[in-house]
Amino acid sequence: MLGKKQSISNADWIKAMTNAKVAVSKSEITTLAEATINNIKEKAKNKKVAFAWSGGKDSIILAQLCKEAEIIDCMIGICNLEYPAFMAWIEENKPEELEIINTGQDMAWLKKHQDMLFPDSKKAARWFSVVQHVAQTKYYKKHNLDMLLVGRRKADGNFVGKSDNIYTNGKGVCYYSPLAVWTHEQSLAYIAHNNLPLPPIYDWENGYKCGTHPWPARQHVGNAENGWREIYSIDPNIVRNAALHIESAKVFLETENLV
Repeated sequence: MLGKKQSISNADWIKAMTNAKVAVSKSEITTLAEATINNIKEKAKNKKVAFAWSGGKDSIILAQLCKEAEIIDCMIGICNLEYPAFMAWIEENKPEELEIINTGQDMAWLKKHQDMLFPDSKKAARWFSVVQHVAQTKYYKKHNLDMLLVGRRKADGNFVGKSDNIYTNGKGVCYYSPLAVWTHEQSLAYIAHNNLPLPPIYDWENGYKCGTHPWPARQHVGNAENGWREIYSIDPNIVRNAALHIESAKVFLETENLV
């Protein structure tokens, strides 16, 4: 059984995804999904709600369950440092009512905040604060919501509130996590049994460990060379563009004779 998200190797994630249908039966997943949909309907009753969609595996599950519960309004928070391949996938696979909110972080911003380039886990969490959380708050207030559904799960170490998996943060945003008690295996099995498409990020190095994120948010703490090497393997143009602004990217290209 898979443990905490960051303690699982990407190879083990891929293996678990390959064996997902065997690990958890279709009938078990159907029963779990039906119970979750009922919980969503109960907690959303007489409330103005929407869901947050990131294009990650858990938000993809959440979108399907919300559709069954007749909740279609949704949002995504992005910045100007997303992988082009990921954004192309978003355009092809986004929910029909998705509202995209761009918080604006770009190469000029990153040049001024290079501690956010290849961050440790604490700094990596700041990406969620400055992109997803800011976008979610903006969307919540704009649409005068009572509740925003998110794909957070306890198995990932996420805070989901207490017994009802609902909590309100300091910004006044009320979050509900319908998938809170789903295991990693159940999450993967739902995707596998329902043939749901996943973004290309999950085919890349450390994709399951890191999930969806702007391209700088990789944990190569203190080793920019390895960070740039990973990004170059995904999209060389990102590194070439970064080298025009950030010295460590330029040094990487020169050292690897890639200029």
